[in-house]
Amino acid sequence: MSQPPLGPDMHERGARFHIRSPDAGQLWICLFDDEDRETRLPMAPGAEGIWSLDVPGVREGARYGVRADGPYDPGAGFWFDPDKLLLDPYATAIDRAFAYDPALASRRGEGPDTAPLMPKAVLTLPPPPLTPLPPLFQPGGLIYEVQVRGFTRLHPDVPEAQRGTIAALGHPKVIEHLQRLHVSAVELMPVNAWIDERHLGQLGLHNAWGYNPVSYFALDPRIAPGGMAELRGAVEALHAAGIGVILDMVYNHDGESDALGPTLSLRGLDARHYFRHEPDGSLINDTGTGNSIDCNHPASQRLILDSLRHFAGAAGVDGFRFDLAPALGRLPGGFDARAPLLDAMRTDPLLADRVLIAEPWDIGPGGYQLGQFGEGWLEWNDRYRDDLRRFWRGDRGMLGALATRLAGSSDIFGKAPVTRTVNFLAAHDGFTLADLTAYERRHNEANGEQNRDGHGENFSWNNGVEGPSDDLAVLEARRRDIKALLGTLFCSRGTIMLTAGDEFGRSQQGNNNAYAQDNATGWVDWAGHDREIEAHAFALATLRASQPDLRDTHWLSEDDVDWLDEQGQPLTVAQWEDAERRCLEMRFSSGLAIYVNGGDQPRFFGSVEVPARTVLAVPAEQRGG
Repeated sequence: MSQPPLGPDMHERGARFHIRSPDAGQLWICLFDDEDRETRLPMAPGAEGIWSLDVPGVREGARYGVRADGPYDPGAGFWFDPDKLLLDPYATAIDRAFAYDPALASRRGEGPDTAPLMPKAVLTLPPPPLTPLPPLFQPGGLIYEVQVRGFTRLHPDVPEAQRGTIAALGHPKVIEHLQRLHVSAVELMPVNAWIDERHLGQLGLHNAWGYNPVSYFALDPRIAPGGMAELRGAVEALHAAGIGVILDMVYNHDGESDALGPTLSLRGLDARHYFRHEPDGSLINDTGTGNSIDCNHPASQRLILDSLRHFAGAAGVDGFRFDLAPALGRLPGGFDARAPLLDAMRTDPLLADRVLIAEPWDIGPGGYQLGQFGEGWLEWNDRYRDDLRRFWRGDRGMLGALATRLAGSSDIFGKAPVTRTVNFLAAHDGFTLADLTAYERRHNEANGEQNRDGHGENFSWNNGVEGPSDDLAVLEARRRDIKALLGTLFCSRGTIMLTAGDEFGRSQQGNNNAYAQDNATGWVDWAGHDREIEAHAFALATLRASQPDLRDTHWLSEDDVDWLDEQGQPLTVAQWEDAERRCLEMRFSSGLAIYVNGGDQPRFFGSVEVPARTVLAVPAEQRGG
């Protein structure tokens, strides 16, 4: 059975609007002219709580908002307030970025009309439909995580007007860099329109990451001033270079936050159903952001699925990464990989073949679900991250964990025919790869939270000096460790992920939660990058691209690989259990050898000398078989 339409629908005579708000007493479409004068047009209620209105004469580019009136009882999930201009949840474009103002959070009757404070939705014609193509990205490839604004804000070859935008991703110099890394897909951190958290303004800070969305359809004008056409153009340019595009989507909460947060869209239309509530009516906060979307309610499921279809169909993206993904499958009895929303993603005609990546944890009950998302899903593997960091930090007894992670993490994903791991050592949240080797402790004072935010345990080390140093020996030790970390990542089986700038030593000066650093701390420093580390990363990428053994996602059998000691003999049980052992050779049946020396002295594996704290990969043709 077809569902009633939602959102604006343009036709030759004007436009028809459809807004869902089952508990409202009245809805209005509010049109704004070039001088922001408002015309309110009452909507008519219809089936399934959907209000509709046909407006003759409006054209593409017209700006509008929504107002809703009805009961006001926040404890019962009713937030109706006709003084709050709302964003149509299905609007595909807005005229400016969101900016937090306390008036947006005022209680009914206690604040001003918010129309001057709110971006307006912009009527847009849908782009011509794309012919669905199979995703370019395949498991086993390299995902390159990109914070769009910070990635090119300082790029010297990108024109000033394009820096910090999605369009810059299609610049020839950017694409050339990605190709030298053999990037299989870029993973764009959130590009949907977002709002700053309310405490940031008084600190003079702004949310740079975008994990606080207001719209699930409209792109944020700060990074996509050209709207969907800009995203589509960048996807086409990247696809032409053989690079896929994955979007990081935040469906676990929205930017309206807790009971003290602003009323911007969903809250003002149907908070009772879009959000999860405790028995006493208070908002459930399984995300740490103030609210949790109720992904089991049909309205939320439809909103999410329609949003995914929008980006798959209109922009041609290859897939999606889901922030705090257990929220999408949390049923009353706990997480279920066959929850209705997750099943719908797997079976939807447009979405079924898209790449699906889970961040498999949140702070809700049963929130840690690594390895549980099942067939068709890749999963960020924080066990890989932590075990490999601990190995290179020098923790005892990590040899077995090293081998397990190199081979695809069968202890986590072994029930499936292939590994579903996304191996990573650093991501947007946490230390950069370089800072892992230069800071034992977080240094987040610039975030204005007295250094309380961010991960407390990072499994990091500083090579003898905390933070910046002019000691050449310390700097060389850090460079060596960064190379070893990169070598481990590129020599691991399964999908790998590298965060932009980590391939050349990007630092955030020890800030491991730079979400509010829309400044030099959070921007990639292209002029100051370490060319030696970058050359090493390029070489590793070329090696990985030439070696199917490293990109394969199937499980290794005893015939596929040998785990050897320095004498070329299979490691014994005693050697595996030796807490001080830090060396091994991983030799594939193809002849490819991966030598790992985690000790502080050079080691010989037969005639091959491996320097201290080094990963060395030697293809069969260089070993003589």
